Amino acid sequence: MTGYVMFRKDRLGRRGGGIILYIKESIQAYEIKLEKEAECEEAVWCNIVKETQY
Repeated sequence: MTGYVMFRKDRLGRRGGGIILYIKESIQAYEIKLEKEAECEEAVWCNIVKETQY
């Protein structure tokens, strides 16, 4: 989608499914890769960076 950053995690070993997350480009975000997998297989973890105003 234009104007958004996409984060996704496809299902492994199965056809179809998974999860996708779109975050507006004006919001600074990055995906977090967990050292240990979460109990939920279909999860995307992102950190949103709060802008500081001077």
